[in-house]
Amino acid sequence: MGADSGRYRGTENRISQWLRRRPKPQRAEADDTARLALLLAVADAGMPIAPAAHPNGHRCSCDRIGCPTPARHPVSFAWQTQSTTDHAQIERWAEGQPLANFITATGLIHDVLDVPVTAGAGALERLLAADIEVGPVARSGRDRMLFFAATRGTPEDEDEWWPCELDCHPETMDEHPGLRWHCRGSYVLLPPARLPGELDVHWLRGPEHPLPDPLTLLETLTDACAQYADSAEQSDLDHDAVAWPLSR
Repeated sequence: MGADSGRYRGTENRISQWLRRRPKPQRAEADDTARLALLLAVADAGMPIAPAAHPNGHRCSCDRIGCPTPARHPVSFAWQTQSTTDHAQIERWAEGQPLANFITATGLIHDVLDVPVTAGAGALERLLAADIEVGPVARSGRDRMLFFAATRGTPEDEDEWWPCELDCHPETMDEHPGLRWHCRGSYVLLPPARLPGELDVHWLRGPEHPLPDPLTLLETLTDACAQYADSAEQSDLDHDAVAWPLSR
């Protein structure tokens, strides 16, 4: 992992510095340019995106009282049809909504395997050491790691796909601790993004990496989550720390 992570350390540091700045009335042009470049790189990788809410202090920018996922959800209920890779549309969104986060809709081009950061860090190290192809990887806040992979949600045989609700759902994440498989009908918050409490979402491995088959990652990730579950139980951590799949 060391050589690969070193390659992206400079980029990650620049992104993190930008993400951790408090929003100002006049944003630097360089910041806007860097943000747009990151969004367009995702579009160039074929992953559709749409605008999302953003932090408003310690709350969400949406008008929902007590929003359960502040700054982590799409702006529009039509996000699945709104999501696009069109550069012109993304540029309009970025210019017109300079504080907005963005989500990427999964199950069309890509899926996302979403794991606790402790399990994900160990799994990433083992995958790279074994020379297994790993695609884009992001860190979301202080507790989650996102592994981007090619989708298995749109096979030719429609009976072979399963809806994301069987594994996870963005609004009910607490009910599906451990590994969450975001596929058709789901989304994840896309780097670069800001979260309440001056947290962020940033790339550890950027979208220039090809998307692998998720099954090549799954065994290592589930093993890492199982090990994390054992350590969580021994440490008497709360329910949210327990890894999937385990009976409840």
